[in-house]
Amino acid sequence: MGSLGDTVVALPCFHLIARVFPQAERRLLTNFPAHSKAPAAAAVLGDSGLVDGYLRYTVGTRRVGELVRLAWEIRRFRPDLLVYLMPVRSLKNVRRDRLFFWAAGVRQIVGLPGAEELKHRFDPETGLFESEASRLSRSIAALGDARIGELESWDLGLTAAEREAAAAALGALGQGPMIVCGPGTKMQAKDWGQENWRLLLARLATEYPMHSLALIGAKEEAGIADHAAQDWTGPKVNLCGLLTPREAAAVLARSDLFLGPDSGPMHLAASVGVPCAIAFSAAGLPGVWYPAGRQHQIVYHRTSCHGCKLETCVVEARRCLTSITVEEMAAAASRAMTGQAGGKRVPAAQ
Repeated sequence: MGSLGDTVVALPCFHLIARVFPQAERRLLTNFPAHSKAPAAAAVLGDSGLVDGYLRYTVGTRRVGELVRLAWEIRRFRPDLLVYLMPVRSLKNVRRDRLFFWAAGVRQIVGLPGAEELKHRFDPETGLFESEASRLSRSIAALGDARIGELESWDLGLTAAEREAAAAALGALGQGPMIVCGPGTKMQAKDWGQENWRLLLARLATEYPMHSLALIGAKEEAGIADHAAQDWTGPKVNLCGLLTPREAAAVLARSDLFLGPDSGPMHLAASVGVPCAIAFSAAGLPGVWYPAGRQHQIVYHRTSCHGCKLETCVVEARRCLTSITVEEMAAAASRAMTGQAGGKRVPAAQ
């Protein structure tokens, strides 16, 4: 899947494939963007050298003509190996995929999951589920160790031009300490609320008066970012819609902290080693989509309805998020700024 978060959490697997097959032509079969705020994988991987090209399909397509075209395109490419990195899905869909690739001429597949790879393992000691990055790397362990605990495995291979674009966008703000906030999200169920972000940033402005503020996100989120930052008293810049995902990663690499919901920018921040303080929706299971690394502070309220997987929450009115207070997030930001490791347990159900 080609959204920002899906692509970033697969980075260790892309690096492993590149190490194992350095001379191969590596093409990524991925979907067209399903949402204007979800960049295609090409916008995330860029000129990293992790892939050499793309084969594309439309999400959810059932049109026979398009499927035949795609199968023919794969058959013409004549791949020696397919590495399967799809998210958790039903065994029925996995079998359907296997049949499709067989029809496309693919005879060797690594990572096609069995029952164990179609779920995230639970750790009773921490109360967390296995991360998606860990599950993916486990599914292709036949190729070797993806080294998900090493920062190098998350390297986006940012170019000098991308770093220069980030520096130009920040201007003088890039010369001193900086906090980055990405308050927007494409899913209503992950939205902590504009007013909460405004109150949090106003509080942090007084606690960190030497820091500037940069806001990132999609073009459609510029108004949300402006509202969130209206009481920030120090230097600030709204970069929503002005950066590519890779330029946003270069901006994040210059910062001391990222603030936001569960989002693609959160994963970008983690990929460049920046600590995050996150107001995390309980729509997903705790741990699965947490940012990579132990330097982050995750505020996750495990409500009785946690794990609902909803994109829009009406009945419970986003209780898991609305119960997160500004004080909790301010304390999380302070812990992240001082380098404290993330907590080991999630709270009991509420």
